[in-house]
Amino acid sequence: MMKNMKTGTKILCCLVIVILICGGYIISTRNKLVGQEQETKQVFANVQVYLQRRNDLIPNLVNTVKGYAKHEEEVFNAVTEARQNMINAKTPEETVQADAALSSAVGRLLAIAESYPDLKAKENFLELQDELAGTENRIAVARKDANEKVTAYNTSIKLFPKNIVAKMFGFNELPLFEADSNAKTVPAVSFN
Repeated sequence: MMKNMKTGTKILCCLVIVILICGGYIISTRNKLVGQEQETKQVFANVQVYLQRRNDLIPNLVNTVKGYAKHEEEVFNAVTEARQNMINAKTPEETVQADAALSSAVGRLLAIAESYPDLKAKENFLELQDELAGTENRIAVARKDANEKVTAYNTSIKLFPKNIVAKMFGFNELPLFEADSNAKTVPAVSFN
């Protein structure tokens, strides 16, 4: 049968087969990238849930510490501002930046609390501190999970030939959650 086909028809059949294979690959790759992108959005949403929980706990902790440490206004203002930036964050990039600032500010707040032994003995402060510590642990796990998904997605959109499909459909690299530069510095605790 192939012997009887004209050369033009053979070329056309081969061309149709190649187009179908390429089209199938493009559609399949796009669908996989959409799935990965949605997974990264979901893990960012999971992180947002824990960040919101932390945001809800922080005012109670601040008010508890404020009663003991009236002269530490700068730290309270930094916590309040960082918390507001977290609430107002709209993009993953803004969320990552706001999270780093808030983590740093909360660390300074807890360092202040360490300076007040009477405060540390108060039951409501201890409960708030435990809840915040548990939330921080959940945030750390959620960040780790998010970073794993984001890394897989970012790698996927950079690998050849997927990078061509990713560019065709506008898939862009997403940010990772990174430790704040101040995280390497241990807060000073003084009992004087």
